[in-house]
Amino acid sequence: MTGSTPAPFTADDYRARMERAARSAADAGLAGLLVAPGPDMVWLTGYTPTAVTERLTVLVLIPGRDPVLVVPTLEAPDAERSPAASVISFRDWTDAKDPYAVTAALLDDRGRLGISDNTWAMHLLGLQRTLPGTSYAALTDALPMLRAVKDAAELQLLAAAGAAADQTFEEIRKVPFAGRRESDVGHDLAGLLRRFGHSQVDFTIVGSGPNGANPHHEVGDRVIQPGDMVVLDFGGLKDGYGSDTTRTVHVGEPTEEERRVHDVVRAAQEAGFRAVRPGAACQEVDRAARAVIADAGYGEYFIHRTGHGIGVTTHEPPYMIEGEEQPLVPGMCFSVEPGVYLPGRFGVRIEDIVTVTADGGRRLNNTTREMVIVD
Repeated sequence: MTGSTPAPFTADDYRARMERAARSAADAGLAGLLVAPGPDMVWLTGYTPTAVTERLTVLVLIPGRDPVLVVPTLEAPDAERSPAASVISFRDWTDAKDPYAVTAALLDDRGRLGISDNTWAMHLLGLQRTLPGTSYAALTDALPMLRAVKDAAELQLLAAAGAAADQTFEEIRKVPFAGRRESDVGHDLAGLLRRFGHSQVDFTIVGSGPNGANPHHEVGDRVIQPGDMVVLDFGGLKDGYGSDTTRTVHVGEPTEEERRVHDVVRAAQEAGFRAVRPGAACQEVDRAARAVIADAGYGEYFIHRTGHGIGVTTHEPPYMIEGEEQPLVPGMCFSVEPGVYLPGRFGVRIEDIVTVTADGGRRLNNTTREMVIVD
């Protein structure tokens, strides 16, 4: 593990986030927010239940009121030790009580409420049954930018996660590829991410040869061969914030066509990065990268969006895709990852995490984007 341990977020940090979320809810015409255990609750309070069960736990944020965490009595001691405990009120309930009635007492019985995407259906249905006059909107739809703009401390954590992923790539390029299974290299990637400070590994994609034409292949038992192009896409969480980077390497000397496709993707990734600036629409990043690939004749083989946001999860809004007109704002962080995938043959993808600055963008991944030859 490298680097110093960052200072933890304080109760005041979490208070500011909850106040911002409540204001955003009011601005969106919502009567409040209901946040179940998951990434939104972690970001807002720093609290993760030791086990997510059928018992209702929900953070209630109402504009102009103090935040309240509804929590099962048996989990209340853990909740009360959470980082934001001093700025939250608690309403605990025992198994003999109706948790939906406890929650309903905090809500406008005819209000429209934002609700976190990962809320269990049984809990949403329970609330609707208890308060039939209420209606609900998923937070991704109602407040898609809630976590999108990072503050200075969050940017520092994301940069550190990106640097750890870069260290992982610098080490993985030294290991043997030919004659080993994709799963062997994936195991190496996971170990290196942990060695460089990741507490959680979310994915280790190793797509060799024809498997590289499947963007989400992950790993398999295929033995990597001399002459293979190999897509390496890996990331996870370090100190609670995400990393995600992709480089495409080649086992031995590539063919002229393989070099050409790699050069096209590298140019597209550069074009997408150059399109990052405050006020530009998210779709402009996608358009810039996609135009390079289309102009080179490979447009039909670029089969996914150019990027996704990253923060306390490795995939979150905003998304760099045609039709997304959300303007870029300093502090947003997202991937720029165009690719070309030739079915049955090989794929190429190059990905950096980028943050929007006052006058453009800054990469949080800085390993070479040139073709890397491995053994």
